[in-house]
Amino acid sequence: MTLPLTLALATNNKHKLQEIRSILNGQFEKLLSLEELGINVDIEETGATLTENALIKAREIVKLTGMPALADDTGLMVDALDGAPGVYSARYAGEEHNDKANRMLLLKNLQNAKSRSAHFATVIALCYPDGTYLLADGKVEGEIIFEERGEGGFGYDSIFYSHELGKTLAEATPDEKNSVSHRGRALRNMLKMLQK
Repeated sequence: MTLPLTLALATNNKHKLQEIRSILNGQFEKLLSLEELGINVDIEETGATLTENALIKAREIVKLTGMPALADDTGLMVDALDGAPGVYSARYAGEEHNDKANRMLLLKNLQNAKSRSAHFATVIALCYPDGTYLLADGKVEGEIIFEERGEGGFGYDSIFYSHELGKTLAEATPDEKNSVSHRGRALRNMLKMLQK
């Protein structure tokens, strides 16, 4: 597998774009968002797993652009909820992808939980126009706290306490978060595979 010079990033999420660009900084000549590529598409994530969803998104963007595409799918798995919200993390409280509503529903569903342990998992799919692809994953362990803390991050970051950082992902600086985060680890694992 060679390191492509230009990559299409299969996301419209500005926070995600920022993180991916900051972690992959200097590894590729160009990392282009869907907006920059003039693509306005909402790809339906019909997969039952993070891997399936990441591949669905990356393959669709390869088809639309004819260039290598990178997609990720991320889920928050809470032990007391049998791994929920999992693949439905972004739309846990409904199809609007409302971060605040998702967090509030999760806190409500954990009210009587004895354990609040959880982990974030990310699967990265890098697909090429010739049909070949690379998969890499990353994980960060922690727990869901009782109320929001911190101003940074997005999604569930303000209620996810990272054991490694000793704070929520929303209290961490972007560099601190990227150093332990599920997405950071998945992207670095992918780079290792590409550089072999």
